Amino acid sequence: MKKLISRLTLGLTLISVAQGQSYLAENQPDRVILNLTNDAPHTQAVNWRTNVIQGSGQVAQLRLENNSPEFADSTVRVYQAESKLFTDRENNGSMYHSVQFNELQPDRIYNYRVGKDGAWSEWFQFRTAGQTDNVSFIYLGDAQNDLRSRWTRVYRKAIQTCPEADFILHAGDLINRSNSDNEWGEWFYAGTGINSSYPQLMVPGNHEYFRDEQKVLTLDPHWQQQFRLPENGVAGLEESNYYVDYGPLRIIALNTQMIMLDSTYRTAQAQWLEQILKSNTAKWTVVICHHPVYSTAKSRDNYQFADLFRPLFEKYGVHLLLQGHDHTYARSALPSNKEKKPVYIVSVAGPKMYQIDPQKEWIEKSAERTQLYQVIDIKGNTLQYKAYTADGALYDQFELKK
Repeated sequence: MKKLISRLTLGLTLISVAQGQSYLAENQPDRVILNLTNDAPHTQAVNWRTNVIQGSGQVAQLRLENNSPEFADSTVRVYQAESKLFTDRENNGSMYHSVQFNELQPDRIYNYRVGKDGAWSEWFQFRTAGQTDNVSFIYLGDAQNDLRSRWTRVYRKAIQTCPEADFILHAGDLINRSNSDNEWGEWFYAGTGINSSYPQLMVPGNHEYFRDEQKVLTLDPHWQQQFRLPENGVAGLEESNYYVDYGPLRIIALNTQMIMLDSTYRTAQAQWLEQILKSNTAKWTVVICHHPVYSTAKSRDNYQFADLFRPLFEKYGVHLLLQGHDHTYARSALPSNKEKKPVYIVSVAGPKMYQIDPQKEWIEKSAERTQLYQVIDIKGNTLQYKAYTADGALYDQFELKK
């Protein structure tokens, strides 16, 4: 019987190898990812995955970087992980683990590792937010398809262009098929060494949703297992609708899939957004969402979203709308000195491409069949935006001044 099980296991392994990369959870921690909290100078969230065998007793260890190779116990803080069993349809069971580091010092580099004795990750680094008016971050449109083979280079080129990025924003459709563990495996593979060192914020797109057996619109269950995002948005949309303050910047994340397809959540998010904008004292305001206010194609206009939310963006002076969904690049004209309307941007980082309708008069700069990434630098009263093609060439840029 043992020989039969061994042969079956070997056979399944060979089939997996023949079909491509295996993304089964193992003893060693994988899918390690940092997420921003709403107190970025003093806290940091981290998630990771192991197999079920290693699932109990997982911890995260933390220390201030001191440039020494000696990691003495007296300098290391230990955090017990919250661990949950997760069963998926492709790679069987696994355990996801989560920790929030707290009582951190602003603008300091920390080392951390996750796991337990006999199965540790490597030591990683991250820097906490400083109490400064200077912020740099990367914005990525849809990754979605062929993540391992054709998106990876774009993600890594973005880091080469902005190695000191404070964090990274993803505008939805991180994968193509909701609840596909293999596609999430590809997404994390592309971010090897990035996700564990640069804090991430993301919003879901339509491809992170599916309808269950009762036809209820459902967020991919991987989302809240593998990410630890803020829960300060509309009740029922935890970790998909939220805001984060980072230095001079307020980042507002909207769940536009639920805006488009659920009138109750549409109204609730609009009311929530107005309160968040009314109380906003940040110098700069950026909204990250998946569906664009202005589409690049005639057949893809999102009236349910635009008609209710655009007046709020323009009334309260949002500076940038960072969006995805249309698999093209497009940017609106800059506002005049008297206008409070945002610069509306649609971008795509992955290989899936659509065409632009030439009748779309809102577009000032555009690109088709081009993979891009964007870097935004804020220095005091100046916001500088740059869009780059996959080879690192500057494609578009502008400045906003307060």
